[in-house]
Amino acid sequence: MRKTFRKAAALLLTAGMAIGMAAVPAAAEESKGLDICIITSSGVDDGSFNQDCYNGILTFLEDHSDCKVTDIKESDLAQLVPTVEKFAGDYDVFVLPGFNFAGIGDIVKNNPDKYFIVVDSTIQDSEGNPVSADNTYTMTFKEQESGFFAGIAAALTTKSNKVAVVNGIAFPSNVNYEYGFMSGVNYANAKYGTAAEYVELPSYAGTDLGGNDVGGNYVGDFADEATGKVVGEALIDEGCDVIFVAAGASGNGVFTAAKEAEGVYVIGCDVDQYDDGANGDSNIILTSALKVMHTNVTKQLEAIYDGTFTGEDALLGANTDSTGYVSGEGRQQLSEDALAKLQEAYDKLKAGEIDPAPGADGTLTPDDFPGLN
Repeated sequence: MRKTFRKAAALLLTAGMAIGMAAVPAAAEESKGLDICIITSSGVDDGSFNQDCYNGILTFLEDHSDCKVTDIKESDLAQLVPTVEKFAGDYDVFVLPGFNFAGIGDIVKNNPDKYFIVVDSTIQDSEGNPVSADNTYTMTFKEQESGFFAGIAAALTTKSNKVAVVNGIAFPSNVNYEYGFMSGVNYANAKYGTAAEYVELPSYAGTDLGGNDVGGNYVGDFADEATGKVVGEALIDEGCDVIFVAAGASGNGVFTAAKEAEGVYVIGCDVDQYDDGANGDSNIILTSALKVMHTNVTKQLEAIYDGTFTGEDALLGANTDSTGYVSGEGRQQLSEDALAKLQEAYDKLKAGEIDPAPGADGTLTPDDFPGLN
């Protein structure tokens, strides 16, 4: 991008000199770096999904002082795509975290000189047709893999034999987390002799985009801490002592419920949330299931800056070190036995011997997936 600007500036300067212009046109001034915009529904400080994407931008900016970022928060999910359209002419690159940006296909096609990095969704046009474009990189993840590790960790740790997962909205990424978690619990029960049961509250069952009842425990929002706490308290009342939380800022309410209870662990999501688990002299975070977005965001920004960017619809998993769990000392509270069993499962998954169930697409289920039997 920078090289293109300089080439254009040189051509304009030559033209200006040929006709005796006294001043260089504005377009011929020293080129600027990338002007980046990140748009979110719940802010870049949610401590989870959005923040990890934002951190990818900040890492890029550390080495590129000629670039800058603007973050825009639009809490109305229905206005996210119109917000991209509104600001399309103002920025060079858009980083768009969340499934609600799936409908930007027309904007992408109408702005071929802009770049779009979409996290957690592929894109489509206004008629619902899939769109793949040279100026767009979409990254979706095998969240079921990270959820799988969370399920194993929960099953190996619970003392009540009751565990649960709390989600935000039943978008594909969240259903993947849910089904992966259930797959992990079933795997631990089958392979490691645990007897864990995953608890679902019928009043908070989710419905996915295909209209399927996917069960689970869905807050219905990614920024509703109050309801998150209500769901967390209800699960604790049911006897759950390990809860995997994949609910964005709504998950903070579940964290609060766990902190106010006794003997309850929470498994963080997307990023290492250990610091958020501090509760006086103790910590409620057992481990965190990871979805490595920041590294992939940084990588694509570098490619745009260097002129090596290639549009792609990428599906990322453990094979690219993009899913996993926190195992570092001092950042988790897993037993040595649990760490060993998780590493064993990770190695098998990465080798293709285990393939936990993704969302409710019917091809695999938490009760029947490669590696379980």
